Amino acid sequence: MRFRASVENVPTFFRIIQAIEKLQKKCIIKFTEENMHIICNSDANEGGIQVWSQIRVKSIFTNYRIQSNANNEITLALSSEALLAALRSASASSSATSPFETEDIVMKLAKKNEQAVLSFEISGQNKLGRNVRLAHDVRIEVMKPGDTAKLAEPLCPEPDLHILLPPLQKLRTIVDRLRPMSDILAIRANNNGRLQLSINTEGVKVDTEWTGCTNPKSAFTIHPVVFLLIMCSAQDDSTDEKEEPPDPNHFFSVFVSVRSFLKFLNSHVVSTTTIACICQSHCMILYVYIGDVADAGGVLTFYIPAIIDD
Repeated sequence: MRFRASVENVPTFFRIIQAIEKLQKKCIIKFTEENMHIICNSDANEGGIQVWSQIRVKSIFTNYRIQSNANNEITLALSSEALLAALRSASASSSATSPFETEDIVMKLAKKNEQAVLSFEISGQNKLGRNVRLAHDVRIEVMKPGDTAKLAEPLCPEPDLHILLPPLQKLRTIVDRLRPMSDILAIRANNNGRLQLSINTEGVKVDTEWTGCTNPKSAFTIHPVVFLLIMCSAQDDSTDEKEEPPDPNHFFSVFVSVRSFLKFLNSHVVSTTTIACICQSHCMILYVYIGDVADAGGVLTFYIPAIIDD
């Protein structure tokens, strides 16, 4: 089993793990020849949130080499806190204020004192022209192929509605203000571009609404990255004769934990575009795209279960 890659896009890698670490202190990373998958599927998560992400290798790494007996796939369980600390060190070393000039940041599998680690080796030169080499090791557990095969995304019904969310940073500001008022947040949207965030208790009722949001096609049957590229392209889709929703003004809704939704909104650090899918009274599925829409480097998929509010 061999794995080695140069981390070319440290800021994006750092922001992805920054969003993951806010949700779960441990995560699973699966490396394949084309993609890196980051998974949070622990039942211990606040509100039962799960994350299943797919990031293209070429958007983060160069000189990428992977070899294993499991179809050239390697799956690791590790601390997201420790990985974030390593990436913070790598990010600091490559910043303009660093005391030395970074030439390469290599991430590789290694073994230190019989312990498997994901090792980050940072090489460069200081201001005197001397070679400098730093190392940061993250303890890992290499998962067996049998255990990896059991990993599966949640089963969800076909979404009732899809809508592009406003910038997540703006949503986060509003939900932060709603948090002291209620533990439950109602999220509603329709196919006429309207989105509502509401709380309703015995003491207070607050509604916040956006209009003019974009509703992607309801037949969400292809991978979200491909879907977004098609949706945002200038191609003529006049040949698409799929039926329109019978009433575009009808609202679909889901009740979720305010704390859970805030944890998802931490992904604003990496988000460019986010599609929300409402499965009424079941869950929300949120696709957070990485990088420019025209060349999305990957997607973080969040599953937030519904709260049955009587």
